[in-house]
Amino acid sequence: MITLEKDGDLWIAKLNRPEKANSLTAAMLEELGDIALAAREARALILTGEGKAFSAGMDLEAAKTGLPTSPLWERLSGAIAKLPGVSIAALNGTVAGGAMGMVLACDMRLAVPSAKAFYPVMRLGFLPQPSDPARLVKLIGPARAKLILMGGQKVSADEALAWGLFDRIVAPDALVQEARDLAADSLGATAEHAAAIKALIG
Repeated sequence: MITLEKDGDLWIAKLNRPEKANSLTAAMLEELGDIALAAREARALILTGEGKAFSAGMDLEAAKTGLPTSPLWERLSGAIAKLPGVSIAALNGTVAGGAMGMVLACDMRLAVPSAKAFYPVMRLGFLPQPSDPARLVKLIGPARAKLILMGGQKVSADEALAWGLFDRIVAPDALVQEARDLAADSLGATAEHAAAIKALIG
């Protein structure tokens, strides 16, 4: 349910469960976490999805088996955040719920015009993953983070762009190529130089 394409030092991980809106199971989270950990050997990691949604978040059947409180979510987002190379979320559609974690951990976020972002933890009775609120606040500020986490707001692509949650809106047929283009400078530099600049940014 995860496909991984390796083009030299550029890795592209794709959620490939379109019939379930790429909703995440424990096995998918574990595989994504393994990829993110191994991607320290790469220079760039792009996350994207197959179909009309990036991810609907947690698989509802898996939710009955303790997935909401699984450490696999933090393992994945933590591994992405610690990558010395560049990480880019190329959102082919809506990102929801726990899937926001890996997106927030990326260095850059691109999205198609139809994409929305929401994190309905208040309505569903779950807590967000521990690192997600702080990353969300860093991007969009506390008031807007509360609109999403406490107010249950679905944020459109245009609004997410204005807030700083998304960095660029891209046509669907150009999405992955745009992500590739943004990774090009990091891939062209030495690994040490790219990592040093990323560390300076924080």
